[in-house]
Amino acid sequence: MNWKLIFQLSLFGLAMGLATVFVIPSKVEPAFWVAIFAICAYFIATRCPTLRFAHGQILGLVNCVWVTGAHVLFFNRYVASHAREAAMMKTMPLPGSPRLMMLLMGPTVGIISGAIIGAFAVVAGILLNPPKKPSSNPA
Repeated sequence: MNWKLIFQLSLFGLAMGLATVFVIPSKVEPAFWVAIFAICAYFIATRCPTLRFAHGQILGLVNCVWVTGAHVLFFNRYVASHAREAAMMKTMPLPGSPRLMMLLMGPTVGIISGAIIGAFAVVAGILLNPPKKPSSNPA
């Protein structure tokens, strides 16, 4: 397992956690995540010859720590600029504890996003490093 790479790539999660609080509106956030997932998949595919899906899965979980931490830490600022998400929190279990709800939902989002990153990394690995055909050189 390439822990250094996972940590380095997880800094995208830290950046997005802070950016979604202060800069990026929820309408364009998915586009940023798709680009980040593709970049991460490329680096996992080129630097990890094995366990690409596992690297993506762990990266998704580490990202969720950064993003959830930023959203909980800057909760008031986050909900002030994310009205749709604030409204959704009121309809979910624990409507009186939105920070706790974020903490409980964060790992679920991390698992799902990790599966997506992992799948992207596996596909990128296949595209960037196609299996070598056996030589048909008659000796």
